[in-house]
Amino acid sequence: MALELREVPIPQPGPGQVGIRIRAAALNRGEFIAGHGLHTAAAARPAGFEAAGEVTALGAGVTRWKLGDRVMGRCEGAFAEHGCMVADEVFAAPARLTWEQAAATTVVFLTVYEAVMAQGRLAAGEWMLVAGISSGVGVTALQVGKALGARVIGTSGSLEKLERLKTLGLDVGLHTRAPDFVPAVMQATHNQGVDLVVNNVGGSVFAACVDAMGFQARLATVGYVDGQIEARMDLGALHSKRLQLFGVSNKMRDMSHRIAAAQALERHLLPMVADGRVTPLVDQVFALDDLPAAQLCMQSNQHLGKLVVSVN
Repeated sequence: MALELREVPIPQPGPGQVGIRIRAAALNRGEFIAGHGLHTAAAARPAGFEAAGEVTALGAGVTRWKLGDRVMGRCEGAFAEHGCMVADEVFAAPARLTWEQAAATTVVFLTVYEAVMAQGRLAAGEWMLVAGISSGVGVTALQVGKALGARVIGTSGSLEKLERLKTLGLDVGLHTRAPDFVPAVMQATHNQGVDLVVNNVGGSVFAACVDAMGFQARLATVGYVDGQIEARMDLGALHSKRLQLFGVSNKMRDMSHRIAAAQALERHLLPMVADGRVTPLVDQVFALDDLPAAQLCMQSNQHLGKLVVSVN
């Protein structure tokens, strides 16, 4: 997807929305994967879908927020100076976060909350494997896992990134992009396997993820950066180990689902951000005029954590 800047009128909030002066917006890989065949390229549309900024206008019926509030949340067309958010999906931006950190919170933390906490049910003392741990979801899953008292194994094609993640508590870093990590996982877990897998990579490592799972383990399928959406399924392992497999996606959610998810995130995970147990990791910050360069950076897979655009 090619990006270009255009002049458009300032959007006005409709009923149940708030208008935002955007200060920063984060990049998400879902914006750029039409070439994988998972999304169909369409006509030009506003890009970006999460941001942080100040409330500048209130739509009809909005009572929770007031002008000047410092907020973050989903925002269609976030790569802009102004945007609108659904008021029930808006979060107060924690005072300890910069604009750039706040902009990098919503989408990744919603994903990690469901993958690790709501459906993953990760508990203290358990083992979690994160395939593709250097992504925004992977880094956040690591931080949340450690905050919950779990032990974390992560795979990455970059030895440098794995070393950096050890400072965030990574217990075992496996330098690989291939589905060859099962022996190392079993060795680390004393042949018990892991309790939770977060698969950010896709079908190329799915079978290995299943092989690495222990009794009554859970597997979250989050993304397909490898572009592979089909994989072998070992029904014997699924049956004998009593495994639970689930996906984390917003594609079929309606607004009621999204609002319920936002409320759960606010109750259960955002307090970890507010008190410092978890902090969004921003790798690089680009100016709005440099948005195409930010896109190229994301596509090169050289970053660790999130890429953000600053809007001054």
